[in-house]
Parts: sequence; C-alpha cells; structure tokens
Amino acid sequence: MTSKARSSDRILGSLRSKDGEGIARTEERFDASVDDVWSALTEPRRLAAWCGEVEGDLRVGGEFHVRHAGGERAGRVDACEPPQHLRVTLRDPDAKPGQPEQVVMETELTAADGQTILVVEARGLPLPLLAAYGVGVQIHVENLADHISGRESSDEEERWEKLFPPYEALAAEVS
Repeated sequence: MTSKARSSDRILGSLRSKDGEGIARTEERFDASVDDVWSALTEPRRLAAWCGEVEGDLRVGGEFHVRHAGGERAGRVDACEPPQHLRVTLRDPDAKPGQPEQVVMETELTAADGQTILVVEARGLPLPLLAAYGVGVQIHVENLADHISGRESSDEEERWEKLFPPYEALAAEVS
C-alpha cells in the first residue's frame, strides 16, 4: 500500500447508482506484484489470513462458503481470468430487512510502475445502505493491504467510526 499511515483519513472509494441499485468502488495501489495480490485474493490459506475461512469449489461456476467475523456467506465464482479479473456473487443466507440477498463483487488487477492497482466493485447494493457497504469494502481492501504488507490489521470498529461519516456524505450525493 502506498500510504504511509494505515489509519489515515484517506477515502479509497466512490459511490454511485445504476438502475436503482448502489455500487461501491474502491481503488488502491499495492507495493506488490500482480501475482502476489492475486494469490492473496484466490488462495484459501491466504484468504483465511485477512478475510475469512473459504471452503468449496473455487473454479468458474463453483460454489463456496466464507466464514468471517461478520457472519457466513455463500458464493459462486462467475468469472476468473488469472491474474487480472475475478467476479463472484455472494449470497447472505440471513439477510435482514433492507439488506440484499446477494451482491456481485468484481475485482480487477493491473500492473503499473512496479506496483499493482486493485479495483474492487460491489454491485446490487441498496441505496439506503450504500455508505455502510462503501466502508465495508474499504476495510476489506485495507485488511488485504495489511496482509500483503505483513502488518496486523487495524481495529475494524475504530476504522468504521472514522470512515462512516465521509462515506455517508458521498452517499448523500447519490441518487
């Protein structure tokens, strides 16, 4: 990650809507190769270190399960073009009222000047919860950056409280 201070106020994401659904997009640069970032995104052992335990078939069309502090999700691999593109559909078996039953997560990796640019886009989000999803995607990207850099992840609750107000302001501009 190129930023020096992990607990910075830097907002990595942008929010928008299309066809009445929210989209949260986060972009970050890593001081790591595309292959290293890809490995951290797709290998179960490395995913467990920063995201949660993943079990199942991680090939295109395959179904998998993720267990992490926020709960459990089921998913399907929709597209996988190593080491640049990954698209999964995540389903929440216990979605609360107003939460989506499924979200599409798309990830793109690009090499640039000895670094890797990561773009993560979450689609299918309810507009009233767009700020919260934006914060969540940024925290996941920060956790990935911590893992790749060998740092311990920051306190997610503290990050949430710091990031939510600016994302709330971004969401207020989305129609």
